[in-house]
Amino acid sequence: MIPSRQRDIPTPVLIHFVPVPDASDGRICAVSLTGEVLTEPTTWTESQTQRHRMETLGRMTMGMAHDFNNLLSGILGHLELWRIESPPAPAQEAHLNTIESAASSGADLIARIQRYIRQEAQSSFESLDMNALIEDCLQFTRPYWYNEPRRQGIHIEATFEAGQIPPVRGTRSELRDVFVNLILNAIHALPEGGTIAVRSFVDEEGVGIEVADSGTGMPTDVAKRVFEPLFSTKGEVGNGMGLAVAAGTMREHGGSIAVQSTEGEGTVFTLRFPSERETQPTQAVRVPSDKQIDQIEAQTILVVDDEDMVRNVISRLLTLRGHNAVSAASAHEALDRLNDEEWDLILTDQGMPGMTGREFAHQVRKRMPEVPILLLTGDTDIDVNPAEINRVLTKPFKIDDVQAVIAELT
Repeated sequence: MIPSRQRDIPTPVLIHFVPVPDASDGRICAVSLTGEVLTEPTTWTESQTQRHRMETLGRMTMGMAHDFNNLLSGILGHLELWRIESPPAPAQEAHLNTIESAASSGADLIARIQRYIRQEAQSSFESLDMNALIEDCLQFTRPYWYNEPRRQGIHIEATFEAGQIPPVRGTRSELRDVFVNLILNAIHALPEGGTIAVRSFVDEEGVGIEVADSGTGMPTDVAKRVFEPLFSTKGEVGNGMGLAVAAGTMREHGGSIAVQSTEGEGTVFTLRFPSERETQPTQAVRVPSDKQIDQIEAQTILVVDDEDMVRNVISRLLTLRGHNAVSAASAHEALDRLNDEEWDLILTDQGMPGMTGREFAHQVRKRMPEVPILLLTGDTDIDVNPAEINRVLTKPFKIDDVQAVIAELT
């Protein structure tokens, strides 16, 4: 094996020794030495190595996403417990809402990463009041454009001109990230202060949102590249992905984003959305009414999850809703307890060591073919056998989601 200057791994070489006899007496007078490189082309090896690394990174990321969803389930679950067991004062409620919003946005981000790795598309959108969403984004970023600049003697004024616009179908957390990113970029372009003006409007092209600043602006060659991945003018401070992700989000929503900028005069980002009446509605899903949910009788529910925090939170929340919740820390333990009660519903996690939720459901169906089974998963892979699993809920979720499924199944 010999090292290669162009490769980060050893290069195998097959060396041939061929004795050369003397023509007069036949004695060996020399040795012919040749070498044969036993390797595939460098470019092929490097591409294979890169592919292997990306596949490994993808598997690691999916595992981490599952664990993060469990953590977020615990956070959101304890927030619900807090509200039920010790109703907070109005001042505390504002803090809880902020924590809940951040945790929900984190869950949406994890879901986007999972969909990207699996090349999954956004399956459904909700109807959004864009004016309300923009107001929330301006309030969220207020410390950055109001409080902190004033401590430094800098004045930044942010205004919003809300037009009469129809609802837009989309994902709240994704579009929230887009507008927050644009507002923060505008702040960075105002080192000496200035204005950030946001307005919403409707014209022949659909719903439009403009985010304009009176800042430093950009040269034409920079403005042409701002939506390219990894392109950044912030040096080590930026990663060059914010506007690239924003452009991708707009494409997913059937819209577009464009920029106009003049160096020294400011920048205007214009976002275009199809209005809700111009888009096809998503397929309706049967959802029990609030009255049906409120009238649910107490159910005996087996909760199966290997994560102590998630299992305990779900059990406590179900108990507070009047149900008899019995927990099991593994699928094997749950199988041992199947004959202890007449179960009205089985609620099981998917990713468990020893036996997955799908495998557990398969075993349950052999013994209890009629009991409803609800699968919980921190993953986006929800391909299940409907003959064995009645419904699937993605982590993190709220107890109202579980209660709605209970009402539907019982």
